Amino acid sequence: MTQAAGKPKPAFFIAVLVVIAALIGFAVMRCTKKKDPKTGAGSGSQKIDIKDIKDQAGAPTKLEMDDINAATTARDYVVDPSSKLPPVTGAADYKSIGKDRVVRFAINVWAGWAPIIYANEGMKAKKVWKDGKGGDFKIELILADNPIDMRNAFAAGEVHIGWATVDMLPLLVDGLKRDPRTMPRVFHQVDWSNGGDGIVVRDTIKSVSDLRGKKIVLAQNSPSHYFLLNALLNGGVQPDEVDMIFTKDAFQAARAYATQKDISACVSWAPDIYRIAEKLPGNRLLVTTLEANHLIADVWFARADFARDNPEIVEGIVRGILDSTEALKADPAKQQVAKWMSDGYSLPPDETLGMLADAHWTNYAENRDFFLNANNPTNFERTYNTAFLLYKAVGVVSDKTDFDQIMDASVIKKLGSDEKYSKSKNEYEVAFAPVAASGINVESTILTKTIVVQFFPNSSDLYKKVEKAGQSAPVLYDANVDFVIEEVAKVSKQYGAARILIEGHTDGSMRGQADSALVKQLSFDRANAVKQALINKFQLPANQFTVNGLGWDRPADPADPNNHAKNRRVEVKVVPAEGGQ
Repeated sequence: MTQAAGKPKPAFFIAVLVVIAALIGFAVMRCTKKKDPKTGAGSGSQKIDIKDIKDQAGAPTKLEMDDINAATTARDYVVDPSSKLPPVTGAADYKSIGKDRVVRFAINVWAGWAPIIYANEGMKAKKVWKDGKGGDFKIELILADNPIDMRNAFAAGEVHIGWATVDMLPLLVDGLKRDPRTMPRVFHQVDWSNGGDGIVVRDTIKSVSDLRGKKIVLAQNSPSHYFLLNALLNGGVQPDEVDMIFTKDAFQAARAYATQKDISACVSWAPDIYRIAEKLPGNRLLVTTLEANHLIADVWFARADFARDNPEIVEGIVRGILDSTEALKADPAKQQVAKWMSDGYSLPPDETLGMLADAHWTNYAENRDFFLNANNPTNFERTYNTAFLLYKAVGVVSDKTDFDQIMDASVIKKLGSDEKYSKSKNEYEVAFAPVAASGINVESTILTKTIVVQFFPNSSDLYKKVEKAGQSAPVLYDANVDFVIEEVAKVSKQYGAARILIEGHTDGSMRGQADSALVKQLSFDRANAVKQALINKFQLPANQFTVNGLGWDRPADPADPNNHAKNRRVEVKVVPAEGGQ
């Protein structure tokens, strides 16, 4: 049988296959060359040009990588965390709410409680609230500034509802989880600290890294402690590298700092942090929750037995506080609540009015994002887990209670069917104008977080897949990439009112052989890939980020420039917004 005219013969196909196999073999050899243990360079390395970069990263090089996991930007938990709450056994063991159904609700001296004070028309149980079924109840607000005293009253059933910042919960739960009736149930976020907490330093301290070896005064196991631990570890400083001096409360910490010149920093609250920074020469604010505006979250929690017995009251409280949050947008309402706060806090009205700016009261959309959006970098789960890990690192706690054993999002989820709440929008996002790297004042950097992503040689693809021995299918070149990106996302969102400068670096193993301009471009592409992953997966604002590629120009340790493993890195700098205008 003769072949049709014009068709290639079998010998031709064989020759083509041989050539293709040879080319594939050559490509595999280039990708799997052993690296020199000292330089990290491949044996027999050649001068790199733009063609090599395109060939190995995929043609053409992608500067904005898609997240291969295709996560949506607002993803609800697959399983509602509320369904994992432990059962409440035994008879209720709290003070009876009586015929008038008076709920005893503990608060502290803080601007965040303005919505419930306004909704309650003061501290006393006079205003009639409506529960989820239309029934009447009242609230008596109990001032309990000391968290230990508040916890003890909660455990004894003297108060039905307690206050906390989320970072305090790992400490509080540790003492309350022994009895399922006193297990806290967190239903609602009241606010984010918005300038009410901060770190004051001497003028010689320029960034968090400068705190290494210095004395820092603060209140132990408090939001101040969490603020400091978080800043230190994000800034590359271990807690045991600083000398922490603990006081009973944040106010005493401020006084100690003002009188003892050998103390280099103080973590405290408003108004003391501003008084010290503005009125005492030689001091400055390093950072406050004006920049770290998604770091410290205030919540309230009910006893598990009370929540079991009174779900309609819990719903009524959530509704009342959310409605009050909207009402407090008007100046007359702020003037009125400042007077009620003045009476309850025993402070001058002008001072309580000034306090209101220290907190951002969270609306329904922000509560939904906090409790139900699994992709939110600073949601309840991640904020709680971060606090636990920080306190575990310093030996304060050991056994962890999972977040879904205390977070009850059932009411927030239910209110999503009510248009009054579902139509609300997140109002706590900062609008950034785009700024080039040259417009960022790196001298004002608050902290620098160094991260390491194991990029495939000459590639900027975060999610590069490769063949590995023992694997039936290609796997990620860096299996830890999602963890690393999430760590950057948390820092970026925690400091949601600050600018984030992402700087890419490469090692100098090819210095003298590779084109330095192409190396800088590669480092830029890698930093940009990190930025795009943050935007795509976590819906972070693009203009908050500025990207720069520095190639091999800035080794991690100038005294050891050939430490290539250390130099292959990305640095994330947190800069005050005014440092990048």
